[in-house]
This record gives sequence, structure tokens and C-alpha cells, in this order.
Amino acid sequence: MHSRSSLLIAALMAFATSPAARADVKPHPLFSDHMVLQRDVPIPVWGTAEPGEQVGVSIKGSGQSSASPSVSANADGTWKVQLSKLPAGGPYELTIKGKNTVTIKDVLIGEVWICSGQSNMEWQLRNSFESAKAIEAANHPMLRLFTVRKTAAGSPQTTVPVNTDQRVGQWQECTSETVPGFSAVAYYFGRDLQKALGVPVGLIHTSWGGTPAQAWTSKEALNAVTDLKYYPEKAQPQYEYDVARYEFGQAQHKMNVAKAKLDGQPEPKAPPQLRVRPQPPDRNPNAPSSLYNAMIAPLLNYPIKGAIWYQGESNAGKAHEYRTLFATMIKDWRDRWHLGDFPFLCVQLAPFDRVQGNTWPELREAQLLATQTLPNVGMAVITDVGERADIHPKKKEPVGARLALLARKIAYGEKITAMGPVYKSMKTEGNRAVLSFDNVGIGLEARDGKLTGFEIAGADKQFHPAEAEIRGETVVVYSDKVESPVAVRYGWQNYPQVNLWNKDGLPATPFRTDDWPGITWPKTTAAVQR
Repeated sequence: MHSRSSLLIAALMAFATSPAARADVKPHPLFSDHMVLQRDVPIPVWGTAEPGEQVGVSIKGSGQSSASPSVSANADGTWKVQLSKLPAGGPYELTIKGKNTVTIKDVLIGEVWICSGQSNMEWQLRNSFESAKAIEAANHPMLRLFTVRKTAAGSPQTTVPVNTDQRVGQWQECTSETVPGFSAVAYYFGRDLQKALGVPVGLIHTSWGGTPAQAWTSKEALNAVTDLKYYPEKAQPQYEYDVARYEFGQAQHKMNVAKAKLDGQPEPKAPPQLRVRPQPPDRNPNAPSSLYNAMIAPLLNYPIKGAIWYQGESNAGKAHEYRTLFATMIKDWRDRWHLGDFPFLCVQLAPFDRVQGNTWPELREAQLLATQTLPNVGMAVITDVGERADIHPKKKEPVGARLALLARKIAYGEKITAMGPVYKSMKTEGNRAVLSFDNVGIGLEARDGKLTGFEIAGADKQFHPAEAEIRGETVVVYSDKVESPVAVRYGWQNYPQVNLWNKDGLPATPFRTDDWPGITWPKTTAAVQR
């Protein structure tokens, strides 16, 4: 009896003196060695501690310093202080002092960017075109990387998981050792941006392959839009329906297995839809708001300069809706970060052939419209790097490079041409349509021969392959099958083969001059569907 009591007392004393019991001051995982803080803005620092514990924060190094008054941790153990803004520089030491002291080393002040989307943003550098050469050269002390672990949640979270073995939830200096598993698009973007700016750059990568934009948008934002509120309203009923269908399928499969045994036949395999039980909305990465809750909400106190976004494939089936959904998501993020209309740079969908219907042109159009209706939104056009049969084109360097150009222009005000030609207006001259463009730069050009990818229609709304010629800063389009042109389309296929560029080295975005729904093309010009 005595020995048991002694053991119990010893265990209680050990627990009482453990870090968990003492509720040591603990910063949010975003505050770790090698981090980058946004320059020229007040710097919030936050975390947890014992309720009522006094917490103070200071940062010093490189001749600069900033300190906060001590604050008392709230009743729920949370605390937050704010340091004064600092210019680009470092390295610094960030000290957080309560009953214990946490020292965060090698802190840089510079530019912080969110990098988000689905699989083409998640795509790792090691799996990209000429990756060995890129990885070998990827030693950039002024570039820092942070990966948010893939997690879904049913309500907004305050923190992110940390897994040091997988290098998630902590900052890493960009080296040949740390970069192979990082987002290729984000890496190339950050590399080029850091080189152009000459200041530290921090990249927070938070993406999940195969996910739709509604998963990255808050429930409140979806509910506020009449055409989108069905997403949160139907999330639970959809789950219940999916479970019922799954269980019905399982029962049918068991009957098929039993019958096969009875007949002496081989046991049939379960169909793919029966191999994984449907996930409830709070664990389903495709559920409305689930990724906003788990992978965006915990970052919202952290000041950023802007965001890059590569997503849209999972919403192509509702391409017209994406006009509203994409703009809603952008405005939602901006409202939640409280940083004004920060730069938001997206990647237009690459050419790809293995999809049902001709849905991708309209999704690309929805992406383009965001750049024309919202402030500080840019779009990287990548019509030259698609792969006919692979939804994941391997050439990610041009994608990151074009995003960096957009950042230099939109976020940092450089007087450069950062996007290819964008359709502006059309007039007719007899049987010819004359198109004018923005972003002509130093001039228009046809890459590798005469212009391709143009179609023209008259009042009958039937499109025909067209001849196209550059005339100064315009493109003249015509066909002997159309006497009186009414509309022109360029690259309006899932897998467009197009070659209009500006001489600054950037491709034109696909476009249409009409808004006709449901138009089809002669078989000779339609994208091949498989």
C-alpha cells in the first residue's frame, strides 16, 4: 500500500512540474527558427500560456530592436502582443518571456507570401521538369519555407500541426536538402522574387490536391452569397446521402460475393467507390470551408504581402459559378486578414485534353474576369506549358517566373510588362474583325510561324477556323466562310494550340468576344475528347 501511495505522489509531483502542467509560454508554430516576418508593418506575436501569466516579447539584432509591454494571458490561456514595424533585414533573435523564456533564432524581416491551391500548387519540386539541376542550385539563405500540414476541420482553428520529421509546421531555410518536397511553383516564385527584390522572402505553402475553391472559403462568406449558400446548407445532407449510398453499395457487394461463392466463382473485387467510407464534413477536404477552417484561419494574424493561387481544375464542372465563387474567396481572404486589397495572383489553367466537355475555356475566362473586376489581382498565363494527357504539367519554372513578374508589378510597383496580351475591343472592316489588346508591351508576335488558334463566327453563331495576321498593335481575323463577322474566339478549347505573344516574352490569354452559351465547333476544330 505504502509503495503504491509513494508512486502516486511521485507521479503527481512529476506532472505538476511538467511543461504541460506549468502551461509554459508557447508561441504559435509560425514563430520558429528561420522565420520571416513581414517588413514595414506592425508585427503581432501570439501564443498560449497559463491564464494570467505575464508575457513580454522583444526582437533585436542588426542594430534594430523592438519590444512590447508585458500582457496577461487571457482566461483561455491565449495572449497576443504587437511589436513596432521594422525594415527588411536580419538575422534577429525573437525572445518571448513568461515564467519560461523562448528564444527564436535566425529571424528575418522581409516579404511574406501565401502559396495555396490544389495539386498543381502542391506539386513537389522533386517531381518537376529538370528537378535535379534546380535542387542542386537551391541554396538560398534569404528564402525561407513553411508548409502547413494537410488538415480539414469543421470550424475555424487557431493553430496548425507541427511534424518535425516531415518538415511541416516549422520554418526551413531553403537548401538543396529542404526544398525537394516543397511546392515547385512556390519555390520558383520565391526564388525569382527574392533575387529581384534583394530582401528576405518567406513562403507559407498551404495547399491540397484535388480540392475545390469552396473548401478554401469561410462558411460566413459562402452564406452571404445567394448563389453559393447551398454549399454549407447541403454539406451535412450530402454526407448522409453519400453514406447511405456507400452502405447500400456495400450490402450489394456482399450479396455478390456470397453469390460468387455459392456458384463456385472467384470473389469479385469491390468497386472503387466502396473502398473508402465517405468522410464527415469536418474531416473531408472537399467539404465547404473545411480547408479554410484548418489551413487558412490559423494564419490570419500573420501579416503577409500577398497570395499566389493555382486552382480551378476541381471547379471546372461549374465554370460559370466560379466567376462568383473565386471572387468571393479572394474578398473573403482579404476581409479576414485585415490588410486591405493585398495582391492576389492566380495561375490560369494549363492546356489539358482529358476532360469531359469543353469546360476549361470558361473556367479560364472566370479567372481572367477576376483580374478585371477586382483590384490588385493578376493572372499568369501558361498556354505554352500544358501537357495533352497530364493534368500536372511538369514545367513549373515558367509558372513561378510569371507569378514573380506579376508580384513585381502589382505588389511592388515596378514599371514592367508582367502579363501577355489581353483582348480589349473588336471592330469590323468588311469581312474582317480587327482586335485590339492591352499588355501589348513592346509589340505583338506570332511564335513559330503564322498565328494559330483563332475562330470566327457570323450572326449564325457558327464558328470556323480563321486566318489571323498581326497589324501593328492589332490582330486582323477573317475566314472566307464568314462574310460579316460578329464574334472571334482564341484558344477556346480545353487544349488550345495558340501562339500569340508579346515581344516581352509572355503569351496571350485565351478569350472570346461573345457571351453566347452552349456554342459548339465543327469537328475539325474541336479539342479531341477522351
